[in-house]
Amino acid sequence: MQDRDFAKSKLIMVGGKGGVGKTTCSAALAYHFAQRGEKTLLISSDPTPSLSDIFETSIGDKERRIRGVENLYGLEISSEVILQRWKEKFGPEIYEVVSAFSNLDYDFVDYIGGAPGIEEEYMLHTILELVEGGTYRRVVWDTAPAGHTLRLLHLPQLFLNHLEAAARFYMNLYGTLGRIANTVRLRKSKKTILQIIEGWKDLSQRVLDFIRNSEETACVIVTIAEALGVRLTERLLKDFDDFGLTVGHLIVNNLVQQADCDFHRQRQAMNRKYLKSLRDRYEKRMALIEVPLLPYEVRGAKRIAQVAAVLFPPHAG
Repeated sequence: MQDRDFAKSKLIMVGGKGGVGKTTCSAALAYHFAQRGEKTLLISSDPTPSLSDIFETSIGDKERRIRGVENLYGLEISSEVILQRWKEKFGPEIYEVVSAFSNLDYDFVDYIGGAPGIEEEYMLHTILELVEGGTYRRVVWDTAPAGHTLRLLHLPQLFLNHLEAAARFYMNLYGTLGRIANTVRLRKSKKTILQIIEGWKDLSQRVLDFIRNSEETACVIVTIAEALGVRLTERLLKDFDDFGLTVGHLIVNNLVQQADCDFHRQRQAMNRKYLKSLRDRYEKRMALIEVPLLPYEVRGAKRIAQVAAVLFPPHAG
């Protein structure tokens, strides 16, 4: 990798299947940029985040500086916090509109907040706000394992389609009830359901546009040179292509470089077979970075720095 590859990138998404070292590589990327003097935020949206374990310090669901590393901050996003933020932002206006024509408890907002896609949609929006807020030069996003990530990326478009259908439904509903003029305004509410829906549509479209902006959003995939890793990487990259995301770097992790016994010779031969397959298929369209299998756990700033040095060799510039 080279620094110029990420010159304009505000958000770096790191994806891959579970167990391939995605969080370790995310941590190393964030560490590298922080050491360059760039204020960097490392986010994990994994349902079982491990940033705290890797850095051997408590991180949690609020932005905080990672102890012992200048310019580096961490955040482990939880579903509970995301839904609470969504309710705080949209709950009052939803209740105001719905209560204008129905006697419902405020618990109805919780019911709406549990609708499929809202949590994931607002998680993406939260990440976008952190990127665009100007506090950080870089945001490195350690995404959830591949299946969760693909679902998350498709949700803004699905949510957008759902909101367009919902708008048509409410227009028909109000027309039937004779409660709609040109403005669709109900007796108590300052905002209409259609206006709320339009606001959500704008939010969803902003998320889509930003993630697909190849200059501001860089995509990095982490895999291993084994059959399952290669097959899942192929599916992941195809889905990224279909979604309009450009993957610039493929990190192949845990490669056996020195074989001094039968076990390691067999593992090395397997690695080489699948590494060749990845090179033949992807080397012309993205950079392949090889990371060796390490004899120790990657925990703490010192070990993370060693992985960062592999990803960004000193001579690469």
